[in-house]
Amino acid sequence: MRWISLILGMIMTACNAPSPYFRAAEVTRITVDGSTFDVRQRGRLAEALRVNTQYAPRLGPIGQRAAYAMEVVTGCDVVEIRGDAVSILGIMECDGSKQRPPLASYVPLYQDCEVVDVWVPSGGSTGYLEAEC
Repeated sequence: MRWISLILGMIMTACNAPSPYFRAAEVTRITVDGSTFDVRQRGRLAEALRVNTQYAPRLGPIGQRAAYAMEVVTGCDVVEIRGDAVSILGIMECDGSKQRPPLASYVPLYQDCEVVDVWVPSGGSTGYLEAEC
């Protein structure tokens, strides 16, 4: 019985755990059109992990939302995405002048979406954005 509890606990804690390459990267939680992602960036790569429960049998619309979330968080253009409906890897194109934008001074990249709420919990380094498209 102890082993079953231990295995079940390990499975439940790994639901939104980043891949080993992104483990030390700072995380930002963002919601885009009903999909919530934890976005991490390292170099030219970004990882978006979908953390909400949502029916998504294929990458299709979820991939577009994840790419937008990665662009908002990193300030770079996503040129390619890979992965599945839960773990999406974005390959980005950043020039040297682009830096990660401060969360409080976000300017929407597209006119059909806008940030509804921005907050950073006290004592934490995780920033949260909520966008409606």
